[in-house]
Amino acid sequence: MNNAALYAAIDLGSNSFHMLVVHEVAGASRTVAKIKRKVRLAAGLQADGNLDDPTLQRGWDCLHLFAEQLQDIPADHIRIVGTATLRLARNIDVFLAQAEAILGHPVRIISGEEEAALIYEGVSWTSSGTGRRLVIDIGGASTELIIGEGTSAQLLNSLDMGCVTWLTRYFADEALTDANFEQAIAAARTVLTPVASTYLKLGWQGCIGASGTIQAIQEIMVNQGQDEHVTLEKLLALKQQVIACGHISQLVLPGLQADRISVFPSGLAILIALFDLLAIENMVLAGGALREGLMYGMLGRRQECDARERTADSLISRYQLDREQAERVRNTALAALQQVASSQPLDTTAKPMLAWSALFYELGLCIEYKRAPEHAAYIIHHIDLPGFTTAQKQLLGALLLNQRDTFQLATLEQQSAIAPEQAILLARLLRLAIILCLRRTRGTVPEFQLTTQGVQLTLTLPTNWGQSHHLRANELQQEAQRQTEMGWPLVIEER
Repeated sequence: MNNAALYAAIDLGSNSFHMLVVHEVAGASRTVAKIKRKVRLAAGLQADGNLDDPTLQRGWDCLHLFAEQLQDIPADHIRIVGTATLRLARNIDVFLAQAEAILGHPVRIISGEEEAALIYEGVSWTSSGTGRRLVIDIGGASTELIIGEGTSAQLLNSLDMGCVTWLTRYFADEALTDANFEQAIAAARTVLTPVASTYLKLGWQGCIGASGTIQAIQEIMVNQGQDEHVTLEKLLALKQQVIACGHISQLVLPGLQADRISVFPSGLAILIALFDLLAIENMVLAGGALREGLMYGMLGRRQECDARERTADSLISRYQLDREQAERVRNTALAALQQVASSQPLDTTAKPMLAWSALFYELGLCIEYKRAPEHAAYIIHHIDLPGFTTAQKQLLGALLLNQRDTFQLATLEQQSAIAPEQAILLARLLRLAIILCLRRTRGTVPEFQLTTQGVQLTLTLPTNWGQSHHLRANELQQEAQRQTEMGWPLVIEER
């Protein structure tokens, strides 16, 4: 490996220390290492403002782990920053002297505003969305609120509350009670109130969460069979599940990782206050935050385009996909969707997911043809896809798996991005588009009409088209038989 292509970003957070290492390959960044350790700096901040000795030692011990990896990376490809707790610590010089000796590189303590700006940059590079977005990151000792559009942040605030500090203040007895939660929520509302009106006045079209608390909440929801969208109703229901456990030592929820248990109630309380005071309707999880902001800043890329478009360009280049053919299938699938969409309501996610699945449909050919759908689904499930949420990756994988041959119905039913019946419709349309585009030549896709009545689809082709296009006509008849046998009638006819 060419070490000149290695980059490292280290975030010395109030709850955890993180190191991200990427390798730049063919214009794209590939993650080669992610190291995370719970250091809980904020828990070691004493009344006099100093970090206690055990906490200092935990931090230094963690940095010894990071130091070995940094030896192989050029110095100008390394960024190390400290955040909220290190901003507050009176004995920061003691920590930094030893930390920099261990790492062999300088550590920069960044301001709350700079931290918020870096978080937004990381989100803008790894999460899709249009219009103005509200980004929330609940850290160990601070919470960052950012409103931005594209790659530009417009409103930034770093607030003095976090899941570790709220744990020590409002859940010190480790009791999971209504009283503790209400105190924690009320305190968070007090911190938020001075800035809330400014955010509400500016407004936003979508909300993205970029912290471990929000990731944990989403993992619990998906584990419980819910979709990935965080809402206040779901948060309040989750609070009741937490209270029912009685004590942090007894906190067990399906999907909640062991290393998140102690700070989960406090983070949940802060998020409830945010949803309530800012009237947030729903939130999705970001693909990255501070570390990614540091990384893309080093890579020097600032393109005003959707994160998913950058991901698609990278996949097409890496796996040498035929872009012209992929776009032909995409356009045909979207034309089919447009014809049936008027007769039934579709989730806003449906159209873009059909488009991306069509663009990636030949991904599995990089391995071999016979099991190409299975290979494509595997790649989608196991590759970094900046801009796509976990649920969207599940749907993409399900659509690619079902692009031809026997239907794998369970995957379409188990994904949580859209309703199962909508996922099935997208799979049916994708299969038809692939068949109609078999010639792989411009101008060979026939004009067609697609109508729907209940679950029945009727595909109408030009008169006598089948007599001069034997292969595609035969493939369409076989496909009609497959779909009809599944209980979704498909009728092929000519004008």
